[in-house]
Amino acid sequence: MVKLFEAKKRLYPQKVKGRFRKIKSILNVVFLGIYLFVPLLRFDRGNGAPNQAILIDFSSSKAYFFAIEIWPQETIYLAAILIIAAIALFFVTSLFGRIWCGYACFQTVWTDIFIAIERFFQGDRNSRIILDRRNSFEKFWRKALTHFFWIIASLITGFGFVCYFVDTFELAKNFLALQFDFTIVGWILGIAASTYVMAGFAREHVCTYMCPYSRFQSAMFDENTLIITYDQKRGEPRNKLKQGDVIQKSGDCIDCKLCVVVCPTGIDIRNGLQMECIACGLCVDACDGVMEKIGRPKGLIRYDTEKNLLNPSPQNKFKFLKPRTFAYSAILLIVSGLLIFSLATKSLLEIDAIPDRNPLFVKLSDGSIRNGYTIKIMNKTHEKKDFELSVAAPIEAEIKLQSFNEMEVNNISVEPDSVKTFKVYVILPKSFLAKNSEGRNFIDLLVKDKSGMESKKIQAVFISSN
Repeated sequence: MVKLFEAKKRLYPQKVKGRFRKIKSILNVVFLGIYLFVPLLRFDRGNGAPNQAILIDFSSSKAYFFAIEIWPQETIYLAAILIIAAIALFFVTSLFGRIWCGYACFQTVWTDIFIAIERFFQGDRNSRIILDRRNSFEKFWRKALTHFFWIIASLITGFGFVCYFVDTFELAKNFLALQFDFTIVGWILGIAASTYVMAGFAREHVCTYMCPYSRFQSAMFDENTLIITYDQKRGEPRNKLKQGDVIQKSGDCIDCKLCVVVCPTGIDIRNGLQMECIACGLCVDACDGVMEKIGRPKGLIRYDTEKNLLNPSPQNKFKFLKPRTFAYSAILLIVSGLLIFSLATKSLLEIDAIPDRNPLFVKLSDGSIRNGYTIKIMNKTHEKKDFELSVAAPIEAEIKLQSFNEMEVNNISVEPDSVKTFKVYVILPKSFLAKNSEGRNFIDLLVKDKSGMESKKIQAVFISSN
């Protein structure tokens, strides 16, 4: 039988100690803490508004970030945030390689947590390999406990995810009272199942085959990008070192393969930079530990630039301050500044005027022309507001509310965080239309907040003939 594909062997990453492992562990705690505890933060927005600091509320179709509120009509802000995130990611990648993948990616963080649970119940690399090769009751209970706590971690992940869309305290209260919303439960189970599969089984396959970032990362690299490198000039030729041997004519690499067995994606960094490398630095810790034991300088495997690796010199060392740094920084500052300015000055009042399509206009007995409009006033504050609607131009225009007398145009009440929809008629006299016989004019509708906080003007088309 001919095999078209070879199954990828299961990896058993070995535990390693070192400065980069410490950094990863600290960041794992930080990122996990942020993920789980940010939904607990409160922010007072007044009566009738949710007090969760960060919340994407589908029931009201709004997103909250402390004092910032984003309405469905303001998707441009979400687009701007995504643009800033993309530029920041490209900026970091161009300088430090795939440092996001190695230290901050969700897949990396949760895989690290799942491996830690697996290692706690099944032991380190050699113990896990031996355990998988035999069938015994010990294997059963160790595997069972591993998967049980994987499921617990996955459910906590799913619950934490949903807390960004539903008030955390209200959700916990309902769960304790055994009041379940099946949509929410479905999302929790869905995210939990994804976490369980991706962090428990898929692991490095996500980085290698599923994540598009690994495919186009090389487009952002250059010879000055900080990457994980193996110093081939110093390490070759390799030579197995037994206890009591002294390195003489061979390179510093003793071919212990520890850099391979600690790698979460299972690559050999000595073969050069590869797509699967997530720049986590664990191979650096492993190699530095070996170099220290055999009395050789650390840094055989290290973070370095390709330029300095090929031609070692102080001038080719990694430098953060360079033209590319300033270019990316300028772009980030400009886009971020525009976003902050736009959010700080955005209007809390929106108005829309939709002209009637049938009929387009009505000719009255005195020769004047009437157009109908559906007006929508959106009050984005958390207080009830009274508004005044008028026609700013032309001054000859007359405005009336449908089914109400003229005075009520001066007092339109809109509830907090809501939209008021009503019908108005605008009438232009025959004398004005005689001077403007094109059949299409423009009117300026003005909405004023009677408390004096804000006003907004909108232009609408006025039809006077076919």
